[in-house]
Amino acid sequence: MTGTSIRVVVADDHPVVRGGLSALLDSVPSITMAGTAASGREAVHAAVTLRPDVLVMDIQMPELTGVAATQEITRAAPEVAVLMLTMFDDHDSVLAAMRAGARGYVLKGAQQDEIVRAIEAVAAGEAIFGPGIARRVLTLASTPPAPGVPFHGLTSREREVLSLIAAGVRNAEIARQMSIAPKTVANHVSAIFTKLQVTGRSEAIILARDAGLGRNDLAT
Repeated sequence: MTGTSIRVVVADDHPVVRGGLSALLDSVPSITMAGTAASGREAVHAAVTLRPDVLVMDIQMPELTGVAATQEITRAAPEVAVLMLTMFDDHDSVLAAMRAGARGYVLKGAQQDEIVRAIEAVAAGEAIFGPGIARRVLTLASTPPAPGVPFHGLTSREREVLSLIAAGVRNAEIARQMSIAPKTVANHVSAIFTKLQVTGRSEAIILARDAGLGRNDLAT
């Protein structure tokens, strides 16, 4: 860090969240806003070019998921501490973020002082988890996956969507077959990519087919 001021970049695809969080953090004497990013790719670019002390990242981001962006940042700018600030509180998302190199994980809706404390902690080289997340992290190693169920972190609906993706079905047809809105399919797909820690459809298809998903759909 430079002096006592912590330089922060906020990466979130929602303008209201990005602007509000930036204004909030800029009002904290110990924090200086270094920039913002609206996509995972922009977050990586900001980390490399601006070299902030902390990059506050959402998991669900366009172009590159927050997890995939964190992986790139950890490789290209390891001195930048990534703090996840997201709505996702499931085991797979937490574990994926930690494996990617995130140093902290806080849920959206946390109080201002909790977010500031988390930023200060990761800037100082500590790992920090918001209330509830710490308990999940402690139980991750002792919670075995459900036997015989691939991708146990996905909901049954998400597994159904993934199976159709593995069969080569496009989003519009998935929406028709499942009788749901195309936007709902897109949200499921985004959540699936985040939880599987993949950057696109082709990677998801490989993982799904390796696990046996999509084969029945391909045969029909």
